[in-house]
Amino acid sequence: MTERSGGHVAVLVNPVSGRGAGAASGRVAVERLRARGADVRVHQGSSASETVALARRAVDEHPDVLVVVGGDGTVASVLGPVLDSGVPLALVPAGTGNDLAREHGIPLGDAAAAADLALDGVRRRVDTGTVTTADGTAHHFVTVLCAGLDSLTNARTNRMRWPAGPARYKVAVYLEWLRLRRFGYRLHPVGEPVVEQDGYMLAVGLTRFYGGGVPICPDADPADGLLDLTLVQAVGRFRVLAFDARIKAGRHVGRPDVTTLRTSAVRLAGPAGLVAYADGELVGAVPLTVEAHREALTLCVPG
Repeated sequence: MTERSGGHVAVLVNPVSGRGAGAASGRVAVERLRARGADVRVHQGSSASETVALARRAVDEHPDVLVVVGGDGTVASVLGPVLDSGVPLALVPAGTGNDLAREHGIPLGDAAAAADLALDGVRRRVDTGTVTTADGTAHHFVTVLCAGLDSLTNARTNRMRWPAGPARYKVAVYLEWLRLRRFGYRLHPVGEPVVEQDGYMLAVGLTRFYGGGVPICPDADPADGLLDLTLVQAVGRFRVLAFDARIKAGRHVGRPDVTTLRTSAVRLAGPAGLVAYADGELVGAVPLTVEAHREALTLCVPG
């Protein structure tokens, strides 16, 4: 591990992340970095859209590192200016799922320890992804895109106010199970034959986890430039409950009723009304195209 002290550190705080956890985590991170001698410049807005504008302002000042205090969705929302600038990013996880932090071993629940990585963490190149919808709108993402039972669960999770943390996602899964629907997926991986398959849920992952630690793509490598696709076929309402336990344990891949493939880009189509979420945020309705970008982001991680 290479220790760094001082320097210009920009801290971008999304105060609404994690139901307000962002503001508290931001204060802890700033205090820690200043105590270690860093020249800290804080950028904190009052909304998600203002956070994006402040990210552009922060990287325009050419910091040595940008610390983002927020969740996976916050990181994805500011990727545009960060990638354009080439500034390394350190994450203080303060979201609901925090799956990017979980993938890379960034401390959860300890804002001071996470902030330390801005100064003495290893600079690792990791993949990012882009989702392009039918109207040409592009969205960045850093963990997993989902469409089906999982995206409907994401939508419900975002509407819920109780319970807190990962338990909220678990409750939403069972509520959506009660109104389970099957989807006719059409997947066209780049350079490969089209796959047509009825199923309940589809995940397209840069990383292993979504939903607060669920290993939906357990073999994903966050720096191989590839997307890992996991499609749970239409196996029946009650067998889906058994799949829930298998997925949480990462034991679903390799089963005959699970379709998996790996590709650098894929075109996804499905029935009208099917929407996709990435990093826990709505990106749009199918059809859409998903593409991986190899080692596009410099992330500060533990040694």
